[in-house]
Amino acid sequence: MKIGVISDIHGNYEALKSVLWELDKMGVSEVYSLGDVVGYFSQVNECCEELIERKIPNLMGNHDWYLCSGGYCSRSRSVNDCLEYQKTIITKANMDWLRKSKIQRFVGNIHMVHGGWSNPIDEYIWEPSEDYFSKIVGKIFMSGHTHIQVLKQYRDKIYCNPGSVGQPRDNNPKAAFAVVKDDIISLHRVEYDMEKVFQLMKRAGFSDYYYGSLKTGAKHLHSLEG
Repeated sequence: MKIGVISDIHGNYEALKSVLWELDKMGVSEVYSLGDVVGYFSQVNECCEELIERKIPNLMGNHDWYLCSGGYCSRSRSVNDCLEYQKTIITKANMDWLRKSKIQRFVGNIHMVHGGWSNPIDEYIWEPSEDYFSKIVGKIFMSGHTHIQVLKQYRDKIYCNPGSVGQPRDNNPKAAFAVVKDDIISLHRVEYDMEKVFQLMKRAGFSDYYYGSLKTGAKHLHSLEG
């Protein structure tokens, strides 16, 4: 059985559609989201509804938490600008679904969180190491949050960040995801209609300041906030 793992969609429905289309073509039977369905881009309802329709379970990401709790990000004004907009458009049904997101999930040998294993929602694993994972019980670990695609094999453990569907930051603008089959993980990228995202953001009142980094897949122009 093939499992698809996605993360950090961030309201980018165009990227999500392309990733799911590719997963369908690959014959993936189950898909899991590591969180941050919302944040940054304008199609938060479409993203939530696609995951709901496909019965794709989501983990609680930090942006999901900001929106669900009515809170804000202490690290980035641009994040809060986007969240303020999303609070005005997200439907009650989608908010209710988002609030049901779990903090962690076990799928076979895989232990999934959004951030890290000392803080499942908001820990950044910038440099995954054997020492870090030696302290945690388990075999395969998957998390998102950094928007950087990573696959590391240690002696008896594996760590993977599938990368970001909606806002890659590893200098590759293509939407990122991972596939797992028999505990073997492969990393993948796919193109999507980026121009449509730009037009929708402009229509929502946002300038290139908020979406320009999509063009190159560089680190977010204004923050390291994931």
